[in-house]
Amino acid sequence: MGQNAYHGPLEQLDACRWRIPRSYKPQMRVDGIIYANQTLIEQIRSDQSPEQVANVATLPGIVGASLAMPDIHWGYGFSIGGVAATDPAEGGVISPGGVGYDINCGVRMIRTNIDHADVRERIGELIDALFRTVPCGVGVGGPIRMKRGELATLMECGAPHVVELGFGWHGDTEVTEANGCLTGAKPEYVSDHAFNRGADQCGSLGAGNHFLEIQVVDKIHDAKAAAAFGIALGQLAVMIHSGSRGLGYQVCDDALRMLRDVPKKYGIELPDRQLVCAPVHSDEGQRYLGGMRAAANYAWANRQMMTHMVREAFAEVLETPAEKLGMHLVYDVAHNIAKLETFDVDGQPRKLCVHRKGATRAYPAGHPEVPRAYRHVGQPVLVPGDMARASYVLVGQPAAMETTFGSACHGAGRVMSRKAALSATRGRRLDQELAERGVIARARSRAGLAEEQPDAYKDVSQVVDVLHEAGVSTRVARLRPLAVVKG
Repeated sequence: MGQNAYHGPLEQLDACRWRIPRSYKPQMRVDGIIYANQTLIEQIRSDQSPEQVANVATLPGIVGASLAMPDIHWGYGFSIGGVAATDPAEGGVISPGGVGYDINCGVRMIRTNIDHADVRERIGELIDALFRTVPCGVGVGGPIRMKRGELATLMECGAPHVVELGFGWHGDTEVTEANGCLTGAKPEYVSDHAFNRGADQCGSLGAGNHFLEIQVVDKIHDAKAAAAFGIALGQLAVMIHSGSRGLGYQVCDDALRMLRDVPKKYGIELPDRQLVCAPVHSDEGQRYLGGMRAAANYAWANRQMMTHMVREAFAEVLETPAEKLGMHLVYDVAHNIAKLETFDVDGQPRKLCVHRKGATRAYPAGHPEVPRAYRHVGQPVLVPGDMARASYVLVGQPAAMETTFGSACHGAGRVMSRKAALSATRGRRLDQELAERGVIARARSRAGLAEEQPDAYKDVSQVVDVLHEAGVSTRVARLRPLAVVKG
């Protein structure tokens, strides 16, 4: 293994879990648990992400274990794919590194009643329409420039607010995590700089790993759950992956500066200063949470506006209203967020601060926060893969509540840095390579496409297999990419 590889302990617990014992570091309060199979664990050992799992286990108030999903890779403070729950009543902390810079980056899936066979020759037209209609790329803004008061309202009210403005259907928020709005958002805790960055970016895709993808359902694994979600074999679907744009980035950046000296104030010792944090109940912790929730609501509004644009683009190309095309939202999940949620700990219900960074909520059947239409099967879990292979819809299972604080993976997970991905594609035409694999790609820049090449990611099927076998979230359907827009 290389110089940057993890050389600490990893004990195999079973076919799906590996433990970093709390004895590894004197400051660890709980074990670290990584979900992986034998193939994935070798990839995971190649960077310092397991060390980050161990470091997170030192946070005050952490309960259960410091967790990592099988798409784990190195990140800022927390690994991407990291999950940690802290108990505010026991001095539990909130850490911006456990949420990430792109607050409430997430995925939503729109189903259709369009059969792929009926529009096979028109996929190019559809993706071109999406490329024209949905703004994408570094710094590219959305369709509306908002004044400060309007933006503050949006940050307080989230997706329901933009639906009221005409960007979507009223049923959309019923199938959005938290109904597209976290209560307790405090726009007054958001800096002028963040306001300015977000003023014209709502309703835009952004760049990096964000995407718009037209897909076809090519395999059904769970007929009952698929029927509940309105998913059928051969059906066209669209996935949107985006977050809170420059506003969320700035909220995180501001918080990291604000919290820089806070651990010392509260007598908190950290093995990595990127884990800077504050007790949830402290003034500083509440200030970060208020700003983070405001950015999260902005992200839900952003994805909601793009949903409206996707429907408009399909309606224009196919000369049929989106309602007749059956373009209903299946679900929207956040995967960079911290929320107060109730879980049983040592037989007692406790309200915990659950950090999910590159991890998705995965609630089981019967949970009151699962949309009523899905409550008999469980919450949809959306797991996008890379541009050439597949994406998956899973469904949350009871084991998630017992072992992962109701959490699952959020994607395939990188195995190659963006710099390495760029280097590996030098002199190649990635758009042509994707076309040969049956995928039409549109991008604002060659570099943007190259950074996201399929080889830069783990095989999402293996990632999904681990959580399926562990009973955390089980496979419902596989979707094959047909066309993609990248920033």
